[in-house]
Amino acid sequence: MTDDSARPEKGMSAAAQAITAVVLVGALAGGMWTIARADAQSSGKRGPATCSATDDAPPSKHVSGTQLCTALNRPDLPALLGTPEEPAQNAYGNDGSTELADGRKIPTPEATVRFETYTVKLSASYDELSVAGTAELLGETAQAKKVLGRAAALYSNRTVAISFGGDGADAGPGGIARSLLVAQDAKDSGGSYELSVWREDGMPPDDAMVLRVAERVLPAVPGWTAG
Repeated sequence: MTDDSARPEKGMSAAAQAITAVVLVGALAGGMWTIARADAQSSGKRGPATCSATDDAPPSKHVSGTQLCTALNRPDLPALLGTPEEPAQNAYGNDGSTELADGRKIPTPEATVRFETYTVKLSASYDELSVAGTAELLGETAQAKKVLGRAAALYSNRTVAISFGGDGADAGPGGIARSLLVAQDAKDSGGSYELSVWREDGMPPDDAMVLRVAERVLPAVPGWTAG
């Protein structure tokens, strides 16, 4: 994915340049999951970004986007990604939901942390789908895994790059994101967490790194229980 924000067009201010990376997941439980969105910012000299919430409505019985962001935006996340010198450029959480065909709304809180090289997304879904069942919907390329004793599935998504400039917005194909679904409980009785990682240069992330990040981040999510 070409980061147009790193090369401003002549005559345009840096503030007029931005890029958004969007990862789309196929239809799950009758709805489309949009699992990754991050607004790029100029990478000037500054400290690591702190989590900001985009929705002040506190969820009930479910983890919030801000809580996911706090778990994800950990001090050692750059080292886990293999880029220890890069501070987080932005970090935020959002409390959303997905409406199913029968009118039910499933909470889908999410958090995004963006670095110069990587963007990382952590989301939760409180549906009734098991990870094993969801993996079947993802196709033959999905790889069954075990993560922290839970059922998991590793698969790929294609990103879409949207660049904004003085003449409007342009969209084009981006790189590959690697996404890891992990069951919320040891019995895989429904509901999942999803960690997605993609590179700003369009190269696919290393699977071992994705698994390493998940194993450190997920136990920090409120409500996670060992075993």
